[in-house]
Amino acid sequence: MVGLGGGLGSIARFVCQKYISAWYPHPFPFGTFLVNILGCFLIGVFFGLAEKGNLLTPEWRIFLTTGICGGFTTFSSFAYENVTLMKSGDFLYFGLYIAASVALGIAATFLGMALMKLI
Repeated sequence: MVGLGGGLGSIARFVCQKYISAWYPHPFPFGTFLVNILGCFLIGVFFGLAEKGNLLTPEWRIFLTTGICGGFTTFSSFAYENVTLMKSGDFLYFGLYIAASVALGIAATFLGMALMKLI
């Protein structure tokens, strides 16, 4: 289940990043940034559903969180892109990318979990 979910998440990440980069080419890595924020939101939703009791079996929780979200989010790409920004001297984008990814990722995870509590 983890492998299947990871494969599907990786394909979704690739498609999203390519679409965003083609739609809005920019030195700031918006494709990876948006995928990471969306992935954080989704993992919040999935864990929020799992906390509600019997809405997700343990197998579905693993498939969705470790599989789909693990394949979809891209913090290894995040690290590489930050090194690239540093090497190219784009220190403003480097700092902005790190700060916004961490702050908005945590906020999106919280929002996803809070949203599921309302349902």
